[in-house]
Amino acid sequence: MAYAISDECISCGACEAECPVGAISEGDGKYVIDADACTECGACAGVCPVGAPAQA
Repeated sequence: MAYAISDECISCGACEAECPVGAISEGDGKYVIDADACTECGACAGVCPVGAPAQA
């Protein structure tokens, strides 16, 4: 399953820069992951300081 970003997101942008396929973009108050583009690599989860990205 694709990753999703929870409401714990602090909008720091670390995950967006780390995504190898560009599936992460800034949303309304938090970053969002395009589930169709996500390759489930987990790079976003590895760099998030608050653990917001998780497999949906």
